[in-house]
Amino acid sequence: MKVELIAHTLQPENIVAAAAKLCYSKVDASEIMMNLDPAKVEGFVTHLMTLGHESPIEHVSFTFAIEGVSRVLSHQLVRHRLASYSQQSQRYVRLDQFQYVIPPAIAGDPEAKRLFIETMERDQAAYDTLTEILRQKAYEGYLAEGQAHKDALRNAEKKAIEDARYVFPNAAETKIVVTMNARSLKNFFAQRTCLRAQWEIRELATEMLRIVKKIAPVIFKDAGPGCISGPCPEGVMTCGKIVEVREKFKNL
Repeated sequence: MKVELIAHTLQPENIVAAAAKLCYSKVDASEIMMNLDPAKVEGFVTHLMTLGHESPIEHVSFTFAIEGVSRVLSHQLVRHRLASYSQQSQRYVRLDQFQYVIPPAIAGDPEAKRLFIETMERDQAAYDTLTEILRQKAYEGYLAEGQAHKDALRNAEKKAIEDARYVFPNAAETKIVVTMNARSLKNFFAQRTCLRAQWEIRELATEMLRIVKKIAPVIFKDAGPGCISGPCPEGVMTCGKIVEVREKFKNL
């Protein structure tokens, strides 16, 4: 898994402070920004977070480039709807050797790992064979319609991989660019860094949180699973490791 922050709002905590102060100010936001006291910004933003006044942090956004994750993860990720996503397409990108993610529980068992890799290899072989069958059939059809050789080849390739990709498993590796505002990120972290979240997206969320804490430490000071600053929200489904979880995110 590779997670890289490729863009973010500059001076994020100053932006939050200025946006919040504007609500009660006669002057404009640019003047507020110029007159912000750096020594007081941290305390002011901390006060906002303590009160739960989180609408101003929606003005701050972060864009991540994520690679080496599975379609299992991306299917969960895109359920967080207040975000923007751009994902590598299996419809337009031919995967001559698709990469895949092996779950740790499978990687740690020799027999399970062997079976898993054999399955991935069969999927690749099926994809390659299907692509050739479908491409030839489509190519002949396009020629019959009067398309030039070069155009028929290009269109047949696209049409073939569009359907051949159906044999790829959830383990197939994908690449995705994600943009979220800070408020959406805090919600994402609350749900996905929890020990009850699926392991892969939990690893992603934890790494994303580690990154944004360096950029906006006050905004994300108490970000993480719900048990960081209160009782476990999972109720009877709690993992029972609240002390360990709090210690982990305190030192993240």
